[in-house]
Amino acid sequence: MSEAAIVENGAMGRVAYARIAPNEDLIQGVEKLCLAEGFKNAFVRGALGSLVDACLGTLDGKCLQIRGPAVEIVSLAGEVRSSEDGSLRASLSGVVADPDGNVYGGPFVPGSNPICMTFEVTLEWLPAAEQPTR
Repeated sequence: MSEAAIVENGAMGRVAYARIAPNEDLIQGVEKLCLAEGFKNAFVRGALGSLVDACLGTLDGKCLQIRGPAVEIVSLAGEVRSSEDGSLRASLSGVVADPDGNVYGGPFVPGSNPICMTFEVTLEWLPAAEQPTR
């Protein structure tokens, strides 16, 4: 059985540009930034930085470990959504390059992607809109 698509209406919201500190996890850092800015839902609009090591999810549910130091994030996309209990959950995917220039892509595994030196990210708040339609 296929899942119904959800269509949402909204408008462009406030934009926040922030830095995540070294050794903080990428996903948890983005979630903390949204909490600090009061963003209940947000899109990742841009990012620049590197990870100590990277861990990307695979189709079989395992983790592809990319060893650093300084695994560069080539691109990053994703969103942050609030749950009914008020907690936030970031879902981020991207492309990374290891120190030898090999390139990998996929979803970042929460708790397994520590920031190397610094990491800058641009988040766009999604203001509350009408109820989603199915």
